[in-house]
Amino acid sequence: MERHSWDEYFLELMATVASRATCDRGRSGCVIVRDRRIISTGYVGSPPGLDHCDDVGHLMKEVIDEDGTVRNHCVRTIHAEQNAICQAARLGIPLEGATLYCKMEPCRVCAMLIISCGITKVVAQKKYHAAQETREMFGQAGIELVVIEDETESYSNQ
Repeated sequence: MERHSWDEYFLELMATVASRATCDRGRSGCVIVRDRRIISTGYVGSPPGLDHCDDVGHLMKEVIDEDGTVRNHCVRTIHAEQNAICQAARLGIPLEGATLYCKMEPCRVCAMLIISCGITKVVAQKKYHAAQETREMFGQAGIELVVIEDETESYSNQ
């Protein structure tokens, strides 16, 4: 049996973390690692004490892109990357120099948080349909972005 690379290993753990997600549109997970040690995890879910999509349904909002494309976003939940960053903050764990593993390229808001907290590398399983700004910001900030599969993640009611 061939031993997995570190990226493969942490992406498999990210998929396990994602199994706790409470929004069936994305079921994303996140693992943050420093020196090959897990320091925080997160999954898509509502803030503590609030209703979950899987229990009460989605809270959908329409977003219109600059090119006129209309997209639907569920705003009931917090993204996996945001939850992992918040978990580290609650526990007083610095993220400077860490690597973040996620299901798809982070959205713009997650990218800004990743930059702000000092994470230096992001490894995503797949592409994200609205990640152009993320790629540009990461380039400007010097954050290494690695996308494993040349496939864009899709989900219901996108």
